[in-house]
Amino acid sequence: MNVASAGDRQAPRRESARSDGSAFVREAVFATGEIRLDTAVASSRGRSHAVNEDWHSALGGTSPLFVVADGVSSGAMASSASRGLVSRLHETLERGRIDADAMRSAVLDADREVGRSIASLTNASGAATVALCAGTGASLSRWLVAWVGDCRVYRVSAQDGAPAQLLTLDDTYRHLNEQPPPGGSLDDPARMVGNGAVDVPNVRDVDLGRDEMLLLCSDGVHKHAGPHDIARLLRGPTPLAARCLRLIEFARTSGSNDDATVLVVHRAERARARLARLVLIGALIALAAGALLLLAADWVTAQRLPAAATHVKVQP
Repeated sequence: MNVASAGDRQAPRRESARSDGSAFVREAVFATGEIRLDTAVASSRGRSHAVNEDWHSALGGTSPLFVVADGVSSGAMASSASRGLVSRLHETLERGRIDADAMRSAVLDADREVGRSIASLTNASGAATVALCAGTGASLSRWLVAWVGDCRVYRVSAQDGAPAQLLTLDDTYRHLNEQPPPGGSLDDPARMVGNGAVDVPNVRDVDLGRDEMLLLCSDGVHKHAGPHDIARLLRGPTPLAARCLRLIEFARTSGSNDDATVLVVHRAERARARLARLVLIGALIALAAGALLLLAADWVTAQRLPAAATHVKVQP
């Protein structure tokens, strides 16, 4: 599959950050052909961290490619690992054709580059987990989803009341049926990018319908918000950036002290495409109504013919 060609990427419409650097929010629009992608990202530093060790796409690229990374706190230079990972993935994938093999290669390349960058400054190892997605085709209805570790991707349908659908499976020791190191947990990520621990990155393709959303998030969010919570908080008429912040605030009130990042992609029709579709539907309805009127007139005429025939006098 080919990634969608560059669309009418606009500068971010809204951006804000707290003066202490603990939270950041941005939203932007990507439009191509008849499809409009509303995108927003919000990230908040956890109470136990001096800096935010999550990182994410800037929403300023020319391709529908979106990344969220979570630096592993137990490793060295966690914030540098996540920033370097996002930067490297964008640099590699935005310069050519994107398919499943390209995504896997880009993640493995980032694994080597992030590891080398950390090794040039310290003997300690460092790494990050990651989730990314890329829209393919002109309609942006097919998406490639990739991940390593426990960053997640969900799909949120347009149907009210439906829970968010988890599209990824955490690379934890539990899910991989492996034993964690001494002092570790079965729910810790067993695969990360930057320390050579990843061999085959996970990649799958998914459909994204009109008015559906993709959510990329770090574990500071999904460990404290269930699928029904995610769907409920991301739906609604409020600006997308505000809904992202609302989800982070929910995670905080539910006990999250970790860095928390939410990136949402909402697929919708452009206004002109919606208008053209409504005009076409109106024309089809008018044609159907006209056809029904003609059929009704023919039926009435057919019903009258036998009655008229009974009044005809036959000459002997």
